[in-house]
Formats: sequence, structure tokens, C-alpha cells
Amino acid sequence: MLANPSALAAGRRHSVGRRWDGTVLAVGNTAADECRVERWEDVVAVAAGNVHTATNTGRSHTLGLRSDGTVLATGWNGDGQCDVAGWRGITAVAAGWRRTLGLLANGRVLAVGRSSEGQCDVQSWREMVVLSCGDWHSVGVRSDGSALATGNNRRRQCAVEGWRDLAAISAGYLHTVGLRVDGRAVATGDRATGACEVDEWEDMVALGAGSYHTVGVTASGRVLAAGDNSYGQCEVGDWRDIVAVAAGSTHTLGLRANGTVMTTGNNADRQFEVDAWSGVLPPQASGPRPRELTRRHPRAADTSF
Repeated sequence: MLANPSALAAGRRHSVGRRWDGTVLAVGNTAADECRVERWEDVVAVAAGNVHTATNTGRSHTLGLRSDGTVLATGWNGDGQCDVAGWRGITAVAAGWRRTLGLLANGRVLAVGRSSEGQCDVQSWREMVVLSCGDWHSVGVRSDGSALATGNNRRRQCAVEGWRDLAAISAGYLHTVGLRVDGRAVATGDRATGACEVDEWEDMVALGAGSYHTVGVTASGRVLAAGDNSYGQCEVGDWRDIVAVAAGSTHTLGLRANGTVMTTGNNADRQFEVDAWSGVLPPQASGPRPRELTRRHPRAADTSF
């Protein structure tokens, strides 16, 4: 759900991967055409709309950022979240429930889709380098390592005003997690599920927030998880050589250094059918990043999303 250069994305009921050659793979529920990516080319990053599991949240959408700065979209468009055909000069994208955010090269942000709770009120944001969409809130990291947030704040998931020295950020359903340049994790929001229990995490290079869980990659390639494990979405203890993760509503994906993908959690919609996937490699990060990130924690710029 982050807007960094990312090769892997987990939606509500589907999984998406960007291959080394710019093509895209997708598996899982495609009732709204969210997996119709077979003709996409020249894609440098992907994003998938995620939302907590409920009777009215089954549909999703998928985004692909192309090398020329344009954006592709497929899937549910009930609130205009796929209306990105006119976007130009985009350097990163993020997908939430019923909305899409796009990061411009000048650090400003575009938004389309539902904004009934203020989740698209990003017109005043400046100097942004990272974006992420939760269900009803949007968050981002500025070039100075501080964070901004807008939208639903009923569990204080937008209480990021005191965060500093961030390298990345990820928004879930009712919580937000941040990765600091020193490899420590911070979290705010609903603590009932345990998804915010990341205070002791160290030496992290990537984080991902699902609906009720959080996953993170360490510099050694191992994965940590916290929060709800009802579907086994936190069963990542034996994963090795991981360079990136993506957290969906009730499933988790892990990208290995060899370009293959690990899965755990809910497979009710066959979102785990990634055994044949290969060459799903993270693109080189481009554009501005929070200051001191490269010097203090070099891997974070390439693998966090």
C-alpha cells in the first residue's frame, strides 16, 4: 500500500507482481477486473487497493506506474479511483479503498476517488517522497523525514505529527507504521489487534501494513510480523532472503532475492497462485528520498514499500 518503487502488491483478495521486463502478473479475485494486467508493459511499480474484510469491501483496483510517468489502472472504478489516464510526470503511486494517489516529481500529490473523510485532501502537501493509502486515511513522508496524514483519525491513525527521520511509511485499516532511517519502527493507531507492537523491531529495511497486521523485513532478509493472525498472515518466521513485503487484508507476500514470491494467510480467492512467478525484481528507486537515508541505511531506499 506504499508509494515507493515496488514490485509487489497485495490487495483485498488479489496479488500483483511487476517483472524485470516491465510486464505485470496478477492472481486472485478479479470480479472487478482488478487482475486484468496481461497487456501492461513498461511498468516500473505496482500498487493494489486494499481494504479490511467486510461484506461491502470485496472489490478492488490495481495500478501500474509506467516508465514515462503515466499511470495504468484496472478494476473497480465506482468512485473514479481509476480515472488517471490524464496523469503525467508521476514518480510513484498508492492505492487505497476507492482512491488513488500519485506523487509528482516536484513533491506535490494528485488524488482521485472517494474523499468523504478527507482522505484525498492532499492539495497542500509539498516536498513529499513517499505515499501510502489506508482504508480511510492517507499518509506520506516529506523530504525532511517528517510525516503528514489526512482522513479518518478515529483511532489516532493520523497522529504522525511528531515522527521524524522517516524513510518509509505504510497505512493499514486503523493503524499506521513508519520506518526510521536508523532501522527502527514506529506505529500509531488501533492497538487492539497488536498491529502496532513494533517498538522492539530493529535493523528493518521495509515495512508493510495490512488491515490488522504489520510485517517487516530485516537487513538479514528475515521477516517479522505483528497483529492479527486469524488466517496465518503472520506465519513468516521461516522466510529467508526476503527483500520486500506486501500486506493485504488477510494475506502476506514476500519477495525473495531470486525473484520468486512467498505467501501466507488467506487463500480463499487463490491469491497464492504465484508458484510460476519469476523475475519479480524490485526496480531501482529513483527521485528524492528522505535526507541521510542512503548514508545511514542504504538498503531501505531500494526495498521498502
